[in-house]
Amino acid sequence: MPRRTSFLSLKQLCYFFIICLFLSSSAGAGTFSVIGQSRWVHVAYVFDGDTFRTRGGERIRLLGINTPEVGHDKQPEQPYAKQAKLRLIQLIMGKSVQLRLDKEKRDKYGRTLAHIYLRDGRWINNIMVAEGLAQVYTFAPNFSRTVELLQSESEAIHDVRGLWKSSRFRVLDASGISSSHIGTFRLVRGYVKDVQKWRFKTGKLTISVPRKFRQWFTPADLPHHGQKVLFRGVIRTSTSNRLYLAIHSPYDIEYTR
Repeated sequence: MPRRTSFLSLKQLCYFFIICLFLSSSAGAGTFSVIGQSRWVHVAYVFDGDTFRTRGGERIRLLGINTPEVGHDKQPEQPYAKQAKLRLIQLIMGKSVQLRLDKEKRDKYGRTLAHIYLRDGRWINNIMVAEGLAQVYTFAPNFSRTVELLQSESEAIHDVRGLWKSSRFRVLDASGISSSHIGTFRLVRGYVKDVQKWRFKTGKLTISVPRKFRQWFTPADLPHHGQKVLFRGVIRTSTSNRLYLAIHSPYDIEYTR
């Protein structure tokens, strides 16, 4: 009897050990997943309206938005750049904030791309857009909160808040595009004409979808002749001196009335 009792106890201990290992590995996997997508950092320095550094030295770029550029490398400061930076300082400087990541975690400069949340639940990226201190600036495949950001931007434009008061950012009519707009990120409104598969025109501007971004589009995302559309992107000039704008995602096209 003593031997049998000892044998059963040993067997029970083995089962218990195996179960503990399973639970530990499962918990560890879950924790890793959560940490990979969401974590807290302490803000040490704010560079401008959409970039800051953590106490640990990590550079964070607010995902899905773009604020006016502060002056650097002999480039003049854009309107509302100072207001955007000061507002971000007011919102997050010296605080612990939560980073919520999307599919692509870093940009080509090595900065972490994230939606930023305060402990009271406020979403910083959206606040900057809603107050007219940032434009929506989305690249594939990070689309998780784009719809909400676009709605906030639409309201800011309608109410002429912040940077939307400035001619530097105001929505352009496609017929009024000129060489003075080259190199600027703009919202352009116009009627579509001369439609081809991945290319069409509006006013003086040719709109195209570069090959590497076409995977994100369906036929239903592309406009038809005569539709009134709002496009967003950087206005550039082609080798033949024609003005064009490349769109990178379906969210760079909005259908208007």
